[in-house]
Amino acid sequence: MNRKIGVRLVKCLVAGAALAVLLPQAVEWGNDVYAASVKPAPSVSSQQLQNKLLQAMATRSETLTFTYQGRVNGLKQQLQTAIQQAMESDPYVNYTIKSYAFSYTGTTTSAQVTIRLSYRETKEQTAYVDSTVQAVLGDIITKGMTDHEKVKAIHDWIVVRLKYDEAQQKYTAYDGLKTGSTVCQGYSLLAYKMLERAGITNRIVEGRAGGQLHAWNLVLLDGRWYHMDTTWDDPTPDRANEVSTSYYLLTDSEMRRDHSWVKPYPQANTSYRETLSALIAAGGSKTAVYQKLYNNLEYPLQDGKGLVKSSADIKEQVHKMINKGGTSLTFGYQGTERSLKEDLQSLYQLGLKSISYQITDLGSTGNLRVTLKWT
Repeated sequence: MNRKIGVRLVKCLVAGAALAVLLPQAVEWGNDVYAASVKPAPSVSSQQLQNKLLQAMATRSETLTFTYQGRVNGLKQQLQTAIQQAMESDPYVNYTIKSYAFSYTGTTTSAQVTIRLSYRETKEQTAYVDSTVQAVLGDIITKGMTDHEKVKAIHDWIVVRLKYDEAQQKYTAYDGLKTGSTVCQGYSLLAYKMLERAGITNRIVEGRAGGQLHAWNLVLLDGRWYHMDTTWDDPTPDRANEVSTSYYLLTDSEMRRDHSWVKPYPQANTSYRETLSALIAAGGSKTAVYQKLYNNLEYPLQDGKGLVKSSADIKEQVHKMINKGGTSLTFGYQGTERSLKEDLQSLYQLGLKSISYQITDLGSTGNLRVTLKWT
């Protein structure tokens, strides 16, 4: 009998795979200013520039040409700033623009400007995303749902529906919906679109994880911000209908254990576990809803309830699962990985041929969440 335990330590479930973010590239070409007039075109002031850019980006226009009226000195910086502000005002557009470039020519008080834009997602593809999101939300969001339930339903749908593109060639929400796979940028874009359509304010966070570029979402619930990383909650390689919540609605300090960011984002300082505890304690018609969420997120394990503490406890639970025909078991474990490995040896007494396990931290409790699989 093979008594070797196959150890699979998957701290973050994606093992550093899902980490690809492509940001728009800026390309600049000839900027010439002459002391002469230019052929007139529809003029635009600096105040109108951002709106004009937003309209062009929304319709996926590739070329925008106009006459700028005003002092041309410093126009280069004004254009750069306007483009950046226009993109950042719409996170979905921001991460679907592949590159942009601009040029201008004219006099010292007027210039003809040309801005060229390229996109990772066409207007038709974005329309497909919009219609698909609308249809999906119609299925998974029901009347009377709280925002807490909506966020969980959206999170779980994305994790189950998508798988990570390990070739790192797909970067959009369209890619994810049409082909079933994308990288973290596509995950966060789809989450952004679905949450926004469901009436949930959220942001896309640009940072690093696993030593590489990464993207995820910040979600606003009842006036408090939380981090949500659907990519890192999706097991890699993909496992059908399996959803992790290790990166579901975390605080800044919880997220910084293996994620980092330098741009200013809203602070996430409230424990979601404590938020749900307060909602449950407050009572009301939705108490059962919040209690179900609390249990589904395995917060009772973080409270120390139902923790497995010995080899006998593990053996008993596995034996019960085998009798039910099961081949896997998830439980909270009080101890270290080393002690867990020792405790698992007793399982071979049940006639198992091979055992593998995955572990993640149970919050900041020092305990482990363990998923066992056996044959």
